[in-house]
Amino acid sequence: MNIPQDYHMHSTFSEDGSSNPEKMCLQAIKLGIPEIGFTEHWDVGPYEKHPRFFQPELWYAELLRLRQVFTGQLTIRAGIEVAEPHLYPRETAEVLARVPFDYVLGSVHFVGSHFMFDQAYFRTQTPDSAYQAYFTEVERLLQTADLDVLSHLDVPVRTAKPIFGYDPARYEAQVRRILQVVIDRNLALDVNAAGLRKTAQNLMPDPLILKWYADMGGERLTLGSDAHQADQVGLHLQAALDQIRLAGLTHITRFELRQARLIPI
Repeated sequence: MNIPQDYHMHSTFSEDGSSNPEKMCLQAIKLGIPEIGFTEHWDVGPYEKHPRFFQPELWYAELLRLRQVFTGQLTIRAGIEVAEPHLYPRETAEVLARVPFDYVLGSVHFVGSHFMFDQAYFRTQTPDSAYQAYFTEVERLLQTADLDVLSHLDVPVRTAKPIFGYDPARYEAQVRRILQVVIDRNLALDVNAAGLRKTAQNLMPDPLILKWYADMGGERLTLGSDAHQADQVGLHLQAALDQIRLAGLTHITRFELRQARLIPI
């Protein structure tokens, strides 16, 4: 296994994480992954179950401790996953000022009141209504949000694909607009393997979208398992890396204090 990073991970400092950061670090070391990033959820919207659960100061103190413990064995980055940052710019700016983050993931988990992991929602929709509404919200996010990485593009597929399928080519024009803004803003795409451990068996973004990104001149990617427990760290990242290479992409992106550096793979 030669996985260069796992840049999307949630510990018990996220409301839905079930392993502490030290256990997740130990798993990364066991797998030979040299660099990881914890990206705890920052959720403030009205439909969240546990808004503002994340306590950045306590978490960052633990990361500093772990950096000392694992010096020379593991690089540990401080990331954050902000849900709908374009809708909550003040709350986003406030949390980003609390500790020195290395990078910011921007995500769309809700479209209006509709949760992108809610099977009942997708059963009331057509593929076009659900996917187009989601991509439209991503376009809005990219117009104004403060972020470094666009998280799990086409995430509704993880829940919706078993219900009504997914053909990314049907949404090519809209997705290419999204990719162009990612390129223009020098953002990275989160290549997210969480869907490969679900029924949908989908990489996010879809390999076809990765090919479009490469053809458009996109270069910046981060690699993430979206682990919520220690045994998910690094899971399916080799398969994700294979798809990245097949798409013609040749680098991943490392972040430190929100400065990006391309690393060949």
